[in-house]
Amino acid sequence: MDINALREKQILTAAEVIRHDDVDFTQPEIIAGADVGFEQGGEITRAAIALLSYPSLELIEYQVARINTTMPYIPGFLSFREYPALLAAWEKLTRLPDLLFVDGHGISHPRRLGVASHFGLLVDRPTIGVAKRRLCGRFEPLPPDPGAKAPLMDKGENIGWVWRSKLRCNPLFISTGHRVSMDSALYWVQQCMRGYRLPEPTRWADAVASNRTIFQRWQQGRDSEPDFFVLR
Repeated sequence: MDINALREKQILTAAEVIRHDDVDFTQPEIIAGADVGFEQGGEITRAAIALLSYPSLELIEYQVARINTTMPYIPGFLSFREYPALLAAWEKLTRLPDLLFVDGHGISHPRRLGVASHFGLLVDRPTIGVAKRRLCGRFEPLPPDPGAKAPLMDKGENIGWVWRSKLRCNPLFISTGHRVSMDSALYWVQQCMRGYRLPEPTRWADAVASNRTIFQRWQQGRDSEPDFFVLR
């Protein structure tokens, strides 16, 4: 693996990311959440995409893709490892979202190409990165109150927001992915909160990927509605 070539490709790709609001984007009808994990000791990459109607934020479709992992774990280059499975799940969707949340970083990355920016660029959709941990940058300590925020700064540049979504929970790291401004990224995450630490799109994507109780209950409810169909 040629790390220098990979770094150069990352820098060139990051330069293509659009950091302002899409001129055609107003209010979404469908918002997607995307989540990536690994199985079998990292040999299998699993990606889940959940589609939610807006503003109800009800799950209307989901897709899961499992593929052989194409690249080893290399710190700082995770998007190259994750996006092939995300593309595989994306290609299964029966409809496409107007806005995409990715569980991971957007431009809040040392070379400004986290998985949310990389994948958003590949599918050319307005995309927001919603990460649970800081990858780079500095920020002032947040007060404990829900809604507290601070800019995430790196080398004199605002690369994201650090935002406390819930009391007694660690903050989220929200950033532009692609075709969304920094302020709009925070705004849309705030619009998709329903009392949990994570916004509903990525919370549902995680629930689908990990077969959590909330997803099992959703499936049980749909089993009683024979006219409902979701492509799996």
